[in-house]
Amino acid sequence: MSKRGFPGMGGFGGMNINQLMKEAKKMQADMEKSQEELASKEFEATAGGGAISVKVSGAKVLKEITIKKEVVDPDDVEMLQDLIIGCVNEALRKVDSEQANQLGKYNIPGLM
Repeated sequence: MSKRGFPGMGGFGGMNINQLMKEAKKMQADMEKSQEELASKEFEATAGGGAISVKVSGAKVLKEITIKKEVVDPDDVEMLQDLIIGCVNEALRKVDSEQANQLGKYNIPGLM
């Protein structure tokens, strides 16, 4: 066996190292652009039949909570807390789903 590796492989499956590095840099730039686009988007979720709504950014920053007056019951604060938690978690799940859709196109093992 020669010191050059496997016959016909050309090192990295026929791709030279410079080409491989160029592709990696392009993929990194594309991923960064996708992450910036995601961070600039807003995701909204509602709970309690629209009584509560929240907006979060693609960077998972809580931007807004809207609570209708009729859902505020001083004798049942726990229900309001549960609605808010559920609503925020749903908005964050939407961000995760969008992130998986955007970054999944890169097909890098171990990334997602």
